[in-house]
Amino acid sequence: MSDTYNTIEQMAEGYLTEKKSKFISLIFPVQNTDQVKDILDEYRKKYYDSRHICWAYMLGQYRDEHRYNDDGEPSGTAGRPIMGQINSRELTNVLILVVRYFGGTLLGTGGLIKAYKEAAEEAISNAEIVQKTINETLTIHFEYPLLNDVMRVLKQFEEVSWEQDFQESCKMHLKIRKSLFTRLKDNITQIYGVELEDESDE
Repeated sequence: MSDTYNTIEQMAEGYLTEKKSKFISLIFPVQNTDQVKDILDEYRKKYYDSRHICWAYMLGQYRDEHRYNDDGEPSGTAGRPIMGQINSRELTNVLILVVRYFGGTLLGTGGLIKAYKEAAEEAISNAEIVQKTINETLTIHFEYPLLNDVMRVLKQFEEVSWEQDFQESCKMHLKIRKSLFTRLKDNITQIYGVELEDESDE
């Protein structure tokens, strides 16, 4: 399984007009459903005079939590095509809203699907997509005489970062991408006298 995921760090917007209906699309970085709810509440107030505010979100480093909503549009014509664009870019930790101002002409099922798909695509195209790594952490404890041995191992891994707490003895919190975690742990374990505990990185 890959230890990277795609997301965004800044909000972005897109605009689309279809048969006089105006679509405003917005993509947000989000970490949890509380943030999703807060953004939905805020933008429902901001665009209180719109006909529909349809949305979709994907959460989790493994893209395992998602929902979408048609907000009164015919079933499957809004939330699902928005989610389709999130999936096509393999994005996660994002929320996309598409605000519709009705222009007086019905678009039909096919027209709605196309409009919501393209509106979501516009917002994504205007966002900067970044790739992040799925990390794991390791906490190690050891006495000062072992510091050089520990540092010798750490210097073999360019991707590792750490925080240290050196008092009567040494404690280090190590962070490294998931695909390298087992090798780092095995190398550290070979140093006699190092005690370790591992924990998942959120």
